[in-house]
Amino acid sequence: MLLARYQHEFIEAGCDEAGRGCLAGPVFAAAVILPDDFDHHLLNDSKQLTEAVRYKLRAEIEQKAIAYAVASVDNHEIDEINILNASFLAMHRAIAKLHLKPQFLIIDGNRFNKYADTPHHCIVEGDAKYFSIAAASILAKTYRDDYMKKIAAEHPEYDWHSNKGYPTIKHREMVLKIGYTPYHRRTFRVSDPQLSIF
Repeated sequence: MLLARYQHEFIEAGCDEAGRGCLAGPVFAAAVILPDDFDHHLLNDSKQLTEAVRYKLRAEIEQKAIAYAVASVDNHEIDEINILNASFLAMHRAIAKLHLKPQFLIIDGNRFNKYADTPHHCIVEGDAKYFSIAAASILAKTYRDDYMKKIAAEHPEYDWHSNKGYPTIKHREMVLKIGYTPYHRRTFRVSDPQLSIF
């Protein structure tokens, strides 16, 4: 059972990202402030849900959230500042877009770069423990998937409509065969699928 809040004194936003392990495309992040009485029996870590359920939940989150925002950092910025810093930056951008300023942040994971003067707490597997982080994971994942489906039409040979930029065997084979696109992260190593196991 997920929890509504980490603390109850301040306005709290949950934050999560999607796409850190991809070879192509941006990393997306979301920040979500939910009502104290929010509850949903299906809401969980986005990786544990089907695509259809994720999109159904996205509609409900956007309808019921007090505030939510989604932001991204593109592949060129990722190559410049590395994926960890890019993930933090995407979360910062999402937080900055919230129309209600949070007074406390709960972050999925074990590391975070402090946002302005807002206190935060990092929670390992937080998207499976707190509703607001789970909601942020849903938004980040679905908005990123929408983006990858959109650009998949430009480079169908990489199968992004299916793999969303993650390093599947087919994706890596095509990178090694025909090279990078303008959407690829060039600092990410692409190994031969015949020599490695993912």
